[in-house]
Amino acid sequence: AAGMFLRLLSDIQWRAAHPKWRRMTSSQRSTSTTAEPHPVSLPAQAQVVICGGGIMGTSVAYHLSKMGWKDIVLLEQGRLAAGTTRFCAGIVSTARPVSLDLKMAHYSNKLYQQLEQETGVQTGYVKTGSISLAQTQDRLISLKRIASSLNVMGIPCEIISPKKVVQLHPLINIHDLVGAMYVPEDALVSSANVSLALATAASRNGVQIHERTSVSHVTVQKGRVTGVETDRGRIQCEYFVNCAGQWAYELGHSGEEPVHIPLHACEHFYLLTHPLEKPLSSGLPTVFDPDGRIYIRNWQGGILSGGFEKNPKPLFTEGRNQLEIQNLQEDWDHFGPLLSALLRRMPGLETLQIMQLVNCPESFTPDMRCIMGESPTARGYFVLAGMNSAGISYGGGAGKYLAEWMVNGYPSENVWPLDLKRFGTLQSSRTFLRHRVMEVMPLMCDLKVPRWDFQTGRQLRTSPLYDRLDAQGARWMEKHGFERVKYFVPPGKDLLDLDHSKTFYKPDWFDIVGSEVKCCKEAVCVIDMSSFTKFEISSTGDQALESLQYLFSNDLDVPVGHVVHTGMLNEKGGYENDCSIARLSKRSFFMISPTDQQVHCWAWLKKRLPDDSNLIMEDVTWKYTALNLIGPRAVDVLSELSYAPMTAEHFPSLFCKEMSVGYANGIRVMSITHTGEPGFVLYIPIEYALHVYNEVMNMGQKYGIRNAGYYALRSLRIEKFFAFWGQDLDAFTTPMECGREFQVKLEKGMQFLGQEALLEQKQNGVYKRFTMFILEDHDTDMDLWPWWGEPIFRNGRYVGKTTSSAYSYTLERHVCLGFVHHFDEKTGEELVVTPDFINQGEYEIDIAGQRFQAKAKLYPFSSLFTQRRRKDEVELSGYQRE
Repeated sequence: AAGMFLRLLSDIQWRAAHPKWRRMTSSQRSTSTTAEPHPVSLPAQAQVVICGGGIMGTSVAYHLSKMGWKDIVLLEQGRLAAGTTRFCAGIVSTARPVSLDLKMAHYSNKLYQQLEQETGVQTGYVKTGSISLAQTQDRLISLKRIASSLNVMGIPCEIISPKKVVQLHPLINIHDLVGAMYVPEDALVSSANVSLALATAASRNGVQIHERTSVSHVTVQKGRVTGVETDRGRIQCEYFVNCAGQWAYELGHSGEEPVHIPLHACEHFYLLTHPLEKPLSSGLPTVFDPDGRIYIRNWQGGILSGGFEKNPKPLFTEGRNQLEIQNLQEDWDHFGPLLSALLRRMPGLETLQIMQLVNCPESFTPDMRCIMGESPTARGYFVLAGMNSAGISYGGGAGKYLAEWMVNGYPSENVWPLDLKRFGTLQSSRTFLRHRVMEVMPLMCDLKVPRWDFQTGRQLRTSPLYDRLDAQGARWMEKHGFERVKYFVPPGKDLLDLDHSKTFYKPDWFDIVGSEVKCCKEAVCVIDMSSFTKFEISSTGDQALESLQYLFSNDLDVPVGHVVHTGMLNEKGGYENDCSIARLSKRSFFMISPTDQQVHCWAWLKKRLPDDSNLIMEDVTWKYTALNLIGPRAVDVLSELSYAPMTAEHFPSLFCKEMSVGYANGIRVMSITHTGEPGFVLYIPIEYALHVYNEVMNMGQKYGIRNAGYYALRSLRIEKFFAFWGQDLDAFTTPMECGREFQVKLEKGMQFLGQEALLEQKQNGVYKRFTMFILEDHDTDMDLWPWWGEPIFRNGRYVGKTTSSAYSYTLERHVCLGFVHHFDEKTGEELVVTPDFINQGEYEIDIAGQRFQAKAKLYPFSSLFTQRRRKDEVELSGYQRE
């Protein structure tokens, strides 16, 4: 095949330029899996061993060596770039809906552009631009949202008419198009050659590269990487990087201490044709037709076209360790629908001669985002894999972030959405992965509207009340494998209608959630919040208090029974976690964190708590069902069920007490609701969950009790300006930037992690500030809804993005939360953001290219909410964490 010829040619050119390389590997190249002689033996030790010589492994090696780490060995079981990288379609596209992915792709594009000049290796880089087609108005809206993000990042991009599409690409049939997005700086490369160029540069910087070397397993002692066993001997090392692509899962499971890397391969098909009679020009734009599920690029005067079919074929579920991926079987029947879509889009191709149908494996992950970061169980074990067929677009950026993470201890961007620790062991079942990737691959092209949920791998972690709530009309979403209620469909509503409320506009559940919110404000609602991460930390002496005082920013030395809202900060003062901690006794603490913190928070604390047998940390998430009773009548329901006074004098705000409720004993009741409304959360030992729930519902009948879900919670917390971790707060956001200075013990003369960074901010000011925006001229019924990630403009200039939004049923307006930056108009340099700067601007929020006026506020509309309670109590009474 021509691809193989190109590949061999690049091998020969590259090795000719590297005499040292010729000494390291036999000159005879072959695609057989027989081992070649190894003139150069492996080193006995190295600082870093990277496994995998595809785009990811070579990118990590390149960036580490650029950052000054030289003692690096890269091992490849076959030949460099001979795995998935060799078969990659070579499209570098920045048109990504999520800004982190967009930044990675943009960096990759800039890197590949100069790589040939830097290394002398031809990478085949051609700036062709790309056109994304829209067959429906909804698709066009999603493209406009992407275009808004690209434009504010300075990446040229425009929404164009179907007529303009034909001018840019004369072969495209436009009869069914409503518009398109043109990104002129997108590019094509030869992915194998990009890998070889990165390897060349790394090699010149001192990285040792060994082909035909298989890693059998990684040795870990006392929770740290100590070395790598290969078929050519052992290498001692401090760091190991798993860039083994589709074999990353198996390699992770090969050691005594498994590292769970949830990814699974699927077959991916694309077509190669002979050149057209009048060969296509090399600068013709790449075409994405997501509604037709295909992409089309120029390839040597002909075309290369592949896609993401609705019925993908998972591969290697049982595991199969072949060295290089030979071309898998052609399957024309399977490719049929994609071929039909191609011929509909480019009818002129019917007479074209097909060269071959390529079938190669691609790795997909459970949430369509790549996997990077350090293992929670083995320090020094890093992972970069699971690219969901965007490996060449992300290769440069992802390699850079991982190298920064290894060298500096953290990357230069918030990469939590890609962090390996967002998954637990529960996502690494082969059955789960096989079923999930069969859903994920078609989703690559499906329209993603706000609040869509995966359908596979569900009902994995459930509350004991699941069936009871389901029977009452619960509609479910999933977080970290845990089923949580969105809202409850009242009897008699058209259920089917609600399950298909996929829209960028006002959703079908609007009135349902509105009535749940009303009930929270006027009577009492119950929300099952069992998915929260719950840890108990205790000690024989003062070890627990002393350790936690250093690791948390608020003062935990409070009287027994008090609840403290606190951040768990990193050295830069950013939120690694945002949690509530109740002091159960002098020596024991109960910590409540967001659902997806279960793996991350455990690993963070384990790494930093002293290794002391008298200090015990236990994950008790599964032991307790959490019921959140929200509303002014919650106090009546509880006092009747417990025969104990629950009023503010007897049970103040932010208090925790063990009580009996109904017949059940040992229930931890906390006066906090994570919404700012009055109420309590009950932490119930799970064997009592059903009893307590039934008692609460029966007793609550006379007070108008009803079930509610997380959508109501979101509306309540956003109108109160409560930030939540994972969207509003992250490792790059400090308490000073989001108005939480009062939750930090700066004045108490106690040392804690992140203190220096916060003191510096206190002295010098902050460079971004968390702000609440109320949309002014926005029509809830007719206009597009804000979601998150919308650009914010101040006096016509871009100043930041929204982080979350919801409709406030109290204000009858949309509320967006987000961060405002201050850039110097001439230099673009970041300046300090003062409250005056926020208050004196005129603001607009850009939703899919349309700007809406917004009023900015640094405090919530407290006057609306304080008829019954004092203002400071409201501001302290619990911060939302989803």
